[in-house]
Amino acid sequence: MNYIGSALPDFQVNAYQDGEVKALTADDLRGHWSILFFYPADFSFVCPTELGDLAAHYAAFQKQNAEIYSVSEDTEFVHQAWHEQSEEVGQVDYPMIADPAGDLARHYGVLDEAAGQAYRGVFILDPQGEVRSYTINDMGIGRNAGEILRTLTAAQFVAEHGDRVCPANWHPGEETLKPGTDLVGKI
Repeated sequence: MNYIGSALPDFQVNAYQDGEVKALTADDLRGHWSILFFYPADFSFVCPTELGDLAAHYAAFQKQNAEIYSVSEDTEFVHQAWHEQSEEVGQVDYPMIADPAGDLARHYGVLDEAAGQAYRGVFILDPQGEVRSYTINDMGIGRNAGEILRTLTAAQFVAEHGDRVCPANWHPGEETLKPGTDLVGKI
């Protein structure tokens, strides 16, 4: 299934953040850019390195009017215990969504039903809650927060400048492209 343009489903979940458990709904993810960052499990091996990398880049995401939401099939209480025990995960300030029923992971096609865990999916949602970019990795392949931030920035640029596109490895301030017949065969 292609998820580009697909809408955020209605949902209500709990999330651990700032020492508290908070209820989140789809409405909480609208009005700003959102990064849904699915990972297999708390108290695991690759996952804390990824969540720590995102934590190190969190201010840059917030500067881009984006919120990060990490999501696993663990409960909010397991998120809390992991946050309190892991030096790497203890740096996380963004919401850690509990999806123990697998509803969000199933909606986005990242739930490994047999394992009861999510594949490593990243979904970048615009302020209306529609998917603008996504990647899905197998369980053992970690991701790079810098590349997610770069992709978010490109998605925001394209949303704002609909007649321009971002070439490979594009970063803000670099040249973009305006599709047209004058570019055919010239790139």
